[in-house]
Amino acid sequence: MARGVYIHIPFCHQICNYCDFNKVFFKNQPVDEYIEAVGREMEMAVSRKPEAFSHIETIFLGGGTPTALSAGQITRLLELVRTHIPMEHVMEFSSEANPDELSEEKLSALLAGGVNRLSMGVQSFDQGLLQKIGRTHSNEHVYETIALAKKVGFTNISIDLMYGLPHQTMEQWEETLRLALDLKLPHYSAYSLIVEPKTIFYIQYAKGRLALPTEDLEADMYDVLMNEMEARGLDQYEISNFAKPGFASIHNKIYWDNDEYAGFGAGAHGYVDGVRYSNHGPIKKYIEAVESGQLPIIHEHEVSLLERLEEQMFLGLRKVEGVGAAVFEEKFNETIWTKYRTVIEELKLKGLLESDEKGIRLTRKGRFVGNEVFQQFLLEE
Repeated sequence: MARGVYIHIPFCHQICNYCDFNKVFFKNQPVDEYIEAVGREMEMAVSRKPEAFSHIETIFLGGGTPTALSAGQITRLLELVRTHIPMEHVMEFSSEANPDELSEEKLSALLAGGVNRLSMGVQSFDQGLLQKIGRTHSNEHVYETIALAKKVGFTNISIDLMYGLPHQTMEQWEETLRLALDLKLPHYSAYSLIVEPKTIFYIQYAKGRLALPTEDLEADMYDVLMNEMEARGLDQYEISNFAKPGFASIHNKIYWDNDEYAGFGAGAHGYVDGVRYSNHGPIKKYIEAVESGQLPIIHEHEVSLLERLEEQMFLGLRKVEGVGAAVFEEKFNETIWTKYRTVIEELKLKGLLESDEKGIRLTRKGRFVGNEVFQQFLLEE
């Protein structure tokens, strides 16, 4: 049974240098037809498996950039969502947003359509770094948009930050953190740059033209991040996420709990009834599939027991609370200790993991080398 719904809006007015998500330039795209196709996909999926959609708790509009749409297009999209997705249990309805694309009209359309959480891509408060990574907004856009969002009625606002950027210094990162935290928002996400294939940065990296901070500097930036968030009263609840009490992202927790969610739109991924699936990425193919009365799924994979175990561990350990022993036993009919005792003990000896009767979790030291820890659980047979 799906707990969440993800809806992909693949349109952007500007393509960022680090982004590898399914996206296209907004201009000359069949945007209205796409919105109607998403509505039709939702209608088909829910009508075929109503029981799988009977207890949806979260909806997330991602991209691309949902706020690349006009206010009228946002209104129509949200109308279709409310028509086809059962809303009675929905607690959190999020939309990603760009600071320079949100007008009062768009914000009002989002709020009126049921969106109650904004996740804004700020990345940095250093104008030079923003230009290097392909962002088009200014700090003034950020301040104005947050003020406007509050005026319209949004109280749950999050911003994304990035560190480990090309040529970024510790001083720049500390200043970005200071300015971000001075906004006194209830939620912050902060990610280190990953150079993904099929991105502008990847091409530059392959040619030796991308000057990235050293691993040691990046680790120091992460240390400063955790210290500053804690000093401002924000709880770290996941490797990259920090929130005031009551403001942790419910939708993202669905992913880390390894629970099921539906994905709609071109290139969207979902996980329903034990099957992971992905949709056609090209917009034309996606629309054609839906208009022919077919779900636009291009690939399906039934998740094996071994894969479920691995996912439970490497997703769950991203959470500061870690992997719960009771939930693990309920899902897999054996204890986490019998399945992974040797690995757990080895990692505890290295100071990377801690455990008690509630479960296992990364230590602070372990958070710096999370991927290395996760790797240990992928080797289990």
